[in-house]
Amino acid sequence: MAVVLIWTPLLMGLLAGLGGTKAQQTTLHPLVGRVFVHTLDHEAFLSLPEHDAVPPTVRITYHAHLQGHPDLPRWLRYTQRSPHHPGFLYGSATSEDRGRQVIEVAAYNRDSFDTTQQRLVLEIGDPEGPLLPYQAEFLVCSHDVEEVLPSTPASRFLSALGGLWEPGELQLLNITSALDRGGRVPLPIEGQREGVYIKVGSASPFSTCLKMVASPDSHARCAQGQPPLLSCYDTLAPHFRIDWCNVTLVDKSVPEPADEVPTPGDGILEHDPFFCPPTEAPDRDFLVDALVTLLVPLLVALLLTLLLAYVMCCRREGRLKRDLATSDIQMVHHCTIHGNTEELRQMAASREVPRPLSTLPMFSVRTGERLPPLVDSAQVPLILDQH
Repeated sequence: MAVVLIWTPLLMGLLAGLGGTKAQQTTLHPLVGRVFVHTLDHEAFLSLPEHDAVPPTVRITYHAHLQGHPDLPRWLRYTQRSPHHPGFLYGSATSEDRGRQVIEVAAYNRDSFDTTQQRLVLEIGDPEGPLLPYQAEFLVCSHDVEEVLPSTPASRFLSALGGLWEPGELQLLNITSALDRGGRVPLPIEGQREGVYIKVGSASPFSTCLKMVASPDSHARCAQGQPPLLSCYDTLAPHFRIDWCNVTLVDKSVPEPADEVPTPGDGILEHDPFFCPPTEAPDRDFLVDALVTLLVPLLVALLLTLLLAYVMCCRREGRLKRDLATSDIQMVHHCTIHGNTEELRQMAASREVPRPLSTLPMFSVRTGERLPPLVDSAQVPLILDQH
């Protein structure tokens, strides 16, 4: 209950701040097929007097979304390393995104709980100048995505890449974090980075060095854990550590052949000497096949039943033959046991019969008389505590 009472005035204050603050509007002009980077600086959202720097302890986070939608468009991404660092909106628009898009950005001051809104109007159009049919994508393992989004590292990368490519104008086409391409989060060890994919385009053909890196021989060496073939000096090192096994070259100078549109036919197969289905099927009687399928298993089951009945019932030797094959002593012994058993069963059924001689006390050695027992031992329990 106390948490609700604390957060309710805070949320009301945030909503009041959003409703009462007039959103600033900025118009930007992204180009189709070119990388777009917009920095969300703390100075642009904080109401500070002129010539006043933003304190380094101010923590601001941002939330950006397409107007009328909860998320950003599919071509635009947002990243911010921490509340002390600026945020970035970056991406590469496609021809389907051409037109006008409005991005609403809300900044939250984590110290004073102030909120500020800004509206970015994106007028997406086609680029001017020559086409860039030769495109190459590099995996930079020594940087994170927010480290190459500013203009200075990006310009340094293009300048270093100019030493590996033939002279020509190089332009950034797209920047993508390695985590968005299926990469793993690195361990919290100093020097470990997430990695970033940088896509560069040019009107000049690929150099021999880049073609050798992307050759099948280099891929075979990479599959064996060896470094690929690099015939030129790596001008990107040591500022940019490139994974040369993940270099992708795309040549769009040669148009791809259009897919042939299938023409509908009449639905009749052409004549094929290897497949000649019969045109007419003669009448056939399946009575014999049905009788064979049903009667043969039934006859086999009947024969097995008769054989089992003969073995179980007709091959018995009988009691007479068994008694004749048994010795007389064994038969007398058996009969004696059987008679004693019947006698015990009759005695158990009726207690009125006289007691057997085996239960009487022994006679006196001196007098030779048999005295009746004073106490019926048959009624005395074995354990005296049992009553």
